[in-house]
Amino acid sequence: MTNILEQLKERPLVFDGAMGTMIYSKGVFINTCYEHLCVTNPKLISGIHEAYADGGADVIETNSYGANRLKLQTYGLADQLEAINRAAVKLARAAAGDDLFVAGSVGPCLKSDQLFDERMTDELADVFREHMGVLADEGVDLFMLETFTHVKEAQLAAKIGQALGVPVFVSVTVGKDGETRRGEKIEHIVDALNNDPNVDCIGINCGIGPAAAFSVAERALPHTTKPFTVMANAGVPQEVEGRMIYMTTPEYFTEYAKNMIQIGVRGVGGCCGTTPEHIAMMAKAVKSMSGVKKHVAISHYEEALPDIKVVPMADKCAFAAKLARGEKVTSVEITPPRSIDLKPMLDKCRLCKDAQIDAINIPDGPRASARISPMVAALTIEREVGIETVLHYCCRDRNLIGMQSDLLGGYAGGLRNYLIITGDPPKLGDYPDSTPVFDVDAVGLTQVVHNLNHGRDVGGNPINPPTGILIGVGANPCAVEPELELEHYLNKIRAGAEYAITQPIFDPEALLRFLDAAEAKGGSIPVVAGVWPLVSFRNAEFLNTEVPGVEVPAAILERMSRAKTKEDGRKVGIEIAREICESIADRVAGYQVSAPFGIVELALQVLE
Repeated sequence: MTNILEQLKERPLVFDGAMGTMIYSKGVFINTCYEHLCVTNPKLISGIHEAYADGGADVIETNSYGANRLKLQTYGLADQLEAINRAAVKLARAAAGDDLFVAGSVGPCLKSDQLFDERMTDELADVFREHMGVLADEGVDLFMLETFTHVKEAQLAAKIGQALGVPVFVSVTVGKDGETRRGEKIEHIVDALNNDPNVDCIGINCGIGPAAAFSVAERALPHTTKPFTVMANAGVPQEVEGRMIYMTTPEYFTEYAKNMIQIGVRGVGGCCGTTPEHIAMMAKAVKSMSGVKKHVAISHYEEALPDIKVVPMADKCAFAAKLARGEKVTSVEITPPRSIDLKPMLDKCRLCKDAQIDAINIPDGPRASARISPMVAALTIEREVGIETVLHYCCRDRNLIGMQSDLLGGYAGGLRNYLIITGDPPKLGDYPDSTPVFDVDAVGLTQVVHNLNHGRDVGGNPINPPTGILIGVGANPCAVEPELELEHYLNKIRAGAEYAITQPIFDPEALLRFLDAAEAKGGSIPVVAGVWPLVSFRNAEFLNTEVPGVEVPAAILERMSRAKTKEDGRKVGIEIAREICESIADRVAGYQVSAPFGIVELALQVLE
């Protein structure tokens, strides 16, 4: 099996969830030594491990958190330390099989409110060495030193772990303020661990729910060059009929896990209150995200073969010609229907043509929904209406062979303008159990199209005559992690992007900051601003909370909340959209206006 540190470089990993929560849910009293169950009730522990493994966890932690001499002797079980730890590893390994990693769980000896006394060092070292030595001898893939609050204690255990030849992950516990109970800030903790050669990975776990954990991770990440992990609790427990219950749903937990991956966290899992249901939903979503799957490598060919004539941008299509001349372009987004009746869609396109709109944007399975083929819709629109289309093409549903075939076939059919996007993962849509492909992301597919334009297929074989596809890409000025999004955008430009269309813009200043940052790094291509005319306060709230990459400022939400009728809502929404267009007019190459709920007239009113 690949070393876990090498695996973390390739993709984020999913760790399992709570052990204690699951044991307690099976009716085991809290005054029981949970680690001892590895010996007395191995079937129970195996069942929990298997549930997490079946749910999609990449890492299974042993049930050995408190299986050290000091903790076991309070139960009169110190003499069974070796048997308990060996059984813990064997049970986890049986569930993990050959494909998953087994983490040796090691908890602290000191309580969070205790002082670390240097005179304790030798005794604590003996305790950790005894505990971790058995886990290492039984073959764990890593040590997970978790829920530590004293940096020096964690570093002491880490030194022993490295001496045993096993990768060491250190995970600390802080409150929602990012501090330990003794007031040590997460930034100082991470600085110390980042400079410690015995620590391979840093993280946080327990103590706080996903929202607070996300905030703490944002503070911690700039302080380390090592992989970072987050295992949050399922929120804050609430008392229900005398029992403390964790109320955070798997859906809520999953959304924060995805956000954590986007800002650079390399491992996510669960602590107190999480269950196999939390991990299963999280694993499905995380593993379908762009950047999590290892993509197929695409070679980049800048020079065409001697006998191949590359089509200049201005000659590719009318839309490209206007961009090349510096003229403003306009487009309206119209979603393909869920039925085989194309007439209503075509009628909307005719309205756009009559209004002298330059192109129709055709989304490809937006929100991971299944509709009539966007390529068929685009070909039909161009043939029957006579207006150019911008065909969105995503990487989610087809492998590299199928995508190249589509691109060549679409071009042969007359399609010249594509917007290359990675695509929403299936979890966001109506078919959450469907399997994504993601052989490449938007950067990789942009390189594929660039190569086809230069007379090369994905295998480097000649394509003559070459395609002359206008390569558009997406841009998200309001991304959770602006620096990562900017670098992703620049990579698209390096791969061959010729223009970009942004997510709907509600904060003009965010767009201007993004454009300034891109231009400062040489990323100057025409940018078409996405515009969405809001129709109601509820519509604005939905976009703000449910649509990835869209952020509606509080001022606009408040303004929409004052609209009391449907007509007022639409009127205010159009006013806001026009104001946004006016404020960015001198920085963008045009506007791509969405037709909310298919109401094309609203989009056209924005562009009047």
